[in-house]
Amino acid sequence: MKLITFSKDGSSRIGAVENEHIIDLHEAFKQKLIAKGLLRASQIAEAYVPKDMIGFLQGGDESMEYAKQAIDFAFSNECSVPLIFKKHDVKIEAPVPNPGKIICVGHNYREHILEMKRELPPYPVIFAKFSNTVIGPEDDIPFYPISEQLDYEAEFAFVIGKRARSVSQTDALHYVAGYTIVNDITYRDLQRRTIQWLQGKSVDGSAPMGPWMVTSDELKDPSGLEIFLTVNGEEKQRSNTANLVFSVQYLVEFLSNIMTLEPGDVILTGTPGGVGVARNPQIFLKDGDIVRIEVDKVGVLENKVKKVEEL
Repeated sequence: MKLITFSKDGSSRIGAVENEHIIDLHEAFKQKLIAKGLLRASQIAEAYVPKDMIGFLQGGDESMEYAKQAIDFAFSNECSVPLIFKKHDVKIEAPVPNPGKIICVGHNYREHILEMKRELPPYPVIFAKFSNTVIGPEDDIPFYPISEQLDYEAEFAFVIGKRARSVSQTDALHYVAGYTIVNDITYRDLQRRTIQWLQGKSVDGSAPMGPWMVTSDELKDPSGLEIFLTVNGEEKQRSNTANLVFSVQYLVEFLSNIMTLEPGDVILTGTPGGVGVARNPQIFLKDGDIVRIEVDKVGVLENKVKKVEEL
């Protein structure tokens, strides 16, 4: 499945993308229960297929199965309540709009490590972004006047689907709900004015995410996926997830031995070489630029940079 969060008429809810259609999963599951004559259909639907992504992911495999049943019901039954929408009738948000944790991995593609003049790290370099950074695939990337060094970073990301603590690499993928794309937008001068990167990574709107989350039953192997980024159609980054120093499986094991990972946590696996700050001459994003990231078997995330006057 391709799972999304979308908004319509001021209400946010989760959905599944099928061709050019969007299925309202919560409403479809509720209507399926009503059609079966269940008296507590609303309460059951809220428990197993709630309207928010993190609540849904907390339901684990059972909720995933109910979501598939909801899709089948939406396409095979007439219902007085609208269950299926066209993409242009809704706004697609980030698939996980408010993650509990956003964990980022730095220096994880060999070519990026070399261009940044670093050595291969013995352990993953990790840092954080926060939920204030998350925007969706239909949002502009805000460019605030606190810097002139706005940089792009294409990232293949995965979303945790089950509470994970001290998980082995062998079992790691069982704890992954699915995969998405994130642009780790970075204010380079803010990042580099101290030894701690956080301030350059945590500006509002600096984590475009989407367009959806491809569930792990559909994308079973996160290795060997082409990833590339263009700015205004010109290729700036290209690599393959086979080039990751630390794989998805390794990262789940490593991180879950440091902290408990929760459903809805988003982990960014690192960016390939070709970032603007490492080029000669350096190239940074400007107002009006179109940044497009494509990951094989996942999709395309495209956002426009928009200069704003104040934070």
